[in-house]
Amino acid sequence: MSRPVYMLSGMDELWEALERCPHALIFAGGTDALPRLRRNLIDPPALICLERIAELRPLEERDGGLFIGAGVTHETLLRDRRIAQRWPALHQALRVLGSPHIRHMGTIGGNIVTASPAGDTLPPLYIYDTEVEIRSPQGSRRAPIREWIIGPGKTALKAGEVLTGVWASPLDDEFNLQYYEKVGQRNALAISVVSLAAALKIGESGVIEDARLAWGSVGPTVVRSKDIEDSLLGRPLRHDTMVRAAEMACDTVKPISDVRASADYRRRVAGALLYRLPEVWGSTRPDYGVGSTAGARC
Repeated sequence: MSRPVYMLSGMDELWEALERCPHALIFAGGTDALPRLRRNLIDPPALICLERIAELRPLEERDGGLFIGAGVTHETLLRDRRIAQRWPALHQALRVLGSPHIRHMGTIGGNIVTASPAGDTLPPLYIYDTEVEIRSPQGSRRAPIREWIIGPGKTALKAGEVLTGVWASPLDDEFNLQYYEKVGQRNALAISVVSLAAALKIGESGVIEDARLAWGSVGPTVVRSKDIEDSLLGRPLRHDTMVRAAEMACDTVKPISDVRASADYRRRVAGALLYRLPEVWGSTRPDYGVGSTAGARC
């Protein structure tokens, strides 16, 4: 099927193109959309490419945080020292996102709009309470990412709107453990079977004072649980502390079975990833024990 392709260079052109063809497929890097198009999984009446729009590629400090344009590539973010220093869990996620080719082509906006439960950047964006910026010809609005992504491949994007960027505020320095890990079917280029982003505030005595946890690939959207986070407060960061939290995680997540893993396996891994946190903390504190090796019952 022959369809028009719009290669745009500015936002005004985008609004004009959307007015002419409101159901067009919008993409930037196209690392998700174009393979689906080639496999005839989608059949849009037109294509709108955003990669030449400079207004979608800023990466700059604003209002005490960082504004990341929707067209900023994963590789650009990976190379930015501010991401590594102030958003380390996001930096770690970017390091394991696809191949170098995918990181050079794919964009943060594309990863968000695709709204895949397995999206590597999404769990870190949840623990950092990121907001998305959405624009239309009538103006702009912001929304917490946790409210904006509403299901697999589904967002609260309205007709005539586009995602233009991400507002990220760093956690305070007392969140001294920030970490991301994913489990896949192989060591490299794997789609996540289960992932976990964590930010913990560990006091001088080794007690957890605050906690943020976000799992990917274990539900229709990223999973955060205040009950699990609260269960860690006031307790030492040790393996035995994580046993109860891991059991709660097994009960909280709602994964599905697919070609990559069974639902039961995903539940077990979701809990098991919590055991890595004392190990990670202990690797930075050589005199700190990780406690017993008892496991959770899933």
